[in-house]
Amino acid sequence: MHTSILELFKIGIGPSSSHTVGPMRAARAFALELTRHPELERVARLQVEIYSSLAATGIGHGTDWAIKLGLAGHDPRSVDPAQVPQLLQDIRDRQSLSLLGEHAVPFFDEQNLIWRPAETLPRHPNGLRFTAFDASGEPLLAQVYYSIGGGFIQRDDEDGATTSGSPAPYPYADAAQLLERADGAGLSLWQLVEHNESALHGREELDRRLAEVWAAMSSCIDRGLQAEGTLPGGLGVKRRAGRLHARLSAQVGFDPMSSMDWLNAYAMAVNEENASGGRVVTAPTNGASGVLPAVLRYYERFMPGATPENIRRFLLVAGAIGVLYLENASISGAEVGCQGEVGVACSMAAAGLAAALGASNEEIEHAAEIGMEHHLGMTCDPVRGLVQIPCIERNAIGAVKAVNACRMAMQERGSHRVSLDEVMRTMLETGRDMQSRYKETSQAGLAVHALKRWD
Repeated sequence: MHTSILELFKIGIGPSSSHTVGPMRAARAFALELTRHPELERVARLQVEIYSSLAATGIGHGTDWAIKLGLAGHDPRSVDPAQVPQLLQDIRDRQSLSLLGEHAVPFFDEQNLIWRPAETLPRHPNGLRFTAFDASGEPLLAQVYYSIGGGFIQRDDEDGATTSGSPAPYPYADAAQLLERADGAGLSLWQLVEHNESALHGREELDRRLAEVWAAMSSCIDRGLQAEGTLPGGLGVKRRAGRLHARLSAQVGFDPMSSMDWLNAYAMAVNEENASGGRVVTAPTNGASGVLPAVLRYYERFMPGATPENIRRFLLVAGAIGVLYLENASISGAEVGCQGEVGVACSMAAAGLAAALGASNEEIEHAAEIGMEHHLGMTCDPVRGLVQIPCIERNAIGAVKAVNACRMAMQERGSHRVSLDEVMRTMLETGRDMQSRYKETSQAGLAVHALKRWD
């Protein structure tokens, strides 16, 4: 594996990792690239071309404003979600943006943002082409970026994500090798991942960052459980997590199914925050950001003997499973549909919960496999390009399925027929066979039929 789990778990801003976080990072990277040439002060005009899925659902996903904030130098990890409306209003009022806060350039959405939903760049549906021109209209710098899912970006001349640091003591390329390395060394999967990540970052930094990730997830749940009102975007979707939380908190008597209701509340709380442009953690994406936090809070609240150390083990294993999908298949809804988002999140959460509960390495792998097997073929068809319908409920269902996948795997206590590697390959092939209109374009499925009610 070339990608660290700390790259996978990005603390960022909603509503979309591929359509908001990735474009913001790409725009900022382009602006920074201008500073490495004697060009920044010569820029008189900017042009940003937005392709395929990014263009088809970009407005609903905030791609337009993410690009502007990125060009202005803002980063999704550090920008204050509460300040975003004012930052954008300032750009509109001035009719210009300040590249990296240093050099003002005229900027009008209608002129500087060019939407090309019918065109696809060669490497990925989520393509962006940035061009900077001087006062005479001559190009100073042009660069293509791809937003490949989970907030990861690749420049057109790059092969993929790499992590600097010491070589991993236990390298592996797929789930079979991961199991083989762990069993050969007499390690639990979480221990193997811990050794590899500590070699990259140091144990103290690893622990600090994992604690930061869980704190951000937990805070997001808490904010979502207290919030009220209607989500932005024009669909009139009302927040439900707070109301469900209030009913569950007032519940009297024993309900054996209440833990499922709490899982639903936790997941919806996170995804309602995401839909509102709040602070979330990509796990592995923003559209699927509610599954892991919900299962973790479920573990923390309902599992006897839950400890912070086991939450850490959950994140180590879940992160490793997510990286397997990133590097061997896809976590991009625009590339493989929602099976690559909520499906991967379910697989990660099932494996993480199994690790937290002390499952064997084989049971952890089995839990991950079950989690994905029953999301195969899931389309990405957001209504009006908003990460609301069906995304919010879909995260809640994914969280419930993750707990069930973990329980099934730990009850089996034997070999299983389908391996995690096989189900990952199946997911990738299924995604490639899926018609593009079912892959985050809002041109089919619920995005078409449910929209009739609002038109």
